[in-house]
Amino acid sequence: MSQEFDPKFLDEIISTHQSKPSAVIAILQEIQERYRYIPREVFFPLSRKVGISEARIYSVVTFYENFSLDPKGKFVIKVCDGTACHVRKSMPNLERLRKELTLPEGKITTDDLSFTVETVSCLGACGLAPVLTVNDKVYPAMTPDKVTALVAALKEELSNEAD
Repeated sequence: MSQEFDPKFLDEIISTHQSKPSAVIAILQEIQERYRYIPREVFFPLSRKVGISEARIYSVVTFYENFSLDPKGKFVIKVCDGTACHVRKSMPNLERLRKELTLPEGKITTDDLSFTVETVSCLGACGLAPVLTVNDKVYPAMTPDKVTALVAALKEELSNEAD
């Protein structure tokens, strides 16, 4: 269900950045924006075309938490578990998300690649706690019931796209 890797797209991105080794992070960001993860197939051609080793590219991808080598869902939901959110009961929201999406402990992405659920240390919206984001859109003062309504709305959006 993940998108097929397109070498022409990679060539366009590299060309846009003039094949500069210093642009590898920006190139990786554009790749991830398109595929929602970094396909391993990009390492060799990217390495060859910008002149840095595959190992160096791998080290960049694994160093920065924002990059992922695993496919992510269309909707990436980040649940804040920083101090303010935790104290205001963010974990019941996470539990409800997992239940609504039938995600067992240890699994973060649904089989159909519709949803990815991650916990983060802080989203920088402590005054709105407990908070979560969906594709970087902030949802403040969340409760388990609001989570249920949000998941229903997102599933409806997916359903409408499929029609």
